[in-house]
Amino acid sequence: MGTMWAAYIFTILALFALPSAITQDTYFIIVWLSSGFLQLELLPIIVVGQNIQAAAAKRSEDTYKDAEEIQKHLLAQDQAMSDIVSRLEKLGGPTASA
Repeated sequence: MGTMWAAYIFTILALFALPSAITQDTYFIIVWLSSGFLQLELLPIIVVGQNIQAAAAKRSEDTYKDAEEIQKHLLAQDQAMSDIVSRLEKLGGPTASA
């Protein structure tokens, strides 16, 4: 249902009723357009859009989780470098501030 192929099939299906709507008056053309065509077309297109947005939201969430893991790793590296600098200072070696 939530594919563009469904939208194409529904378009063809809705177009089968168009000739009979055209042979009648304007009211039937409006009824065909509002109930026959738009409703059949918009439903699968809306579902396709929702599927695309859901996939984008999932990618965003994965990116956020990856960034959290990278941040944890960087903090651990910062701590390790601070420990190394502290040890060097205790030994009387060169420091980053020198």
